[in-house]
Amino acid sequence: QVQLVESGGGSVQPGGSLRLSCAASGIIFSFNDMGWYRQAPGKERELVAIITRAGSITYADSVKGRFTISRDNAKNMVYLQMNSLKPEDTAVYYCNSHFYGRNDWGKGTLITISS
Repeated sequence: QVQLVESGGGSVQPGGSLRLSCAASGIIFSFNDMGWYRQAPGKERELVAIITRAGSITYADSVKGRFTISRDNAKNMVYLQMNSLKPEDTAVYYCNSHFYGRNDWGKGTLITISS
């Protein structure tokens, strides 16, 4: 049974930082591409960042230079370091694992950026 459990969400002021973590189980972690997606109120879910099993990284244009995705295959963990947060970053953030057409999702963690 695949489980992806996000942690690290919360509320922060604009300009602040947060680090999200995702603990994966039930998958061969190193074989999976891992990603972070987000869904803001009234909007569709969108890609934030992906790190492939080979280590290639893709960011949404809106977060380039502010967010950093990383993974630790030994710990089955993927991280998202978020700096210079903006109100428009407010959303539920979801961890995703992808392996040859199979997608699994965490339950999400809420990030609120507000002064």
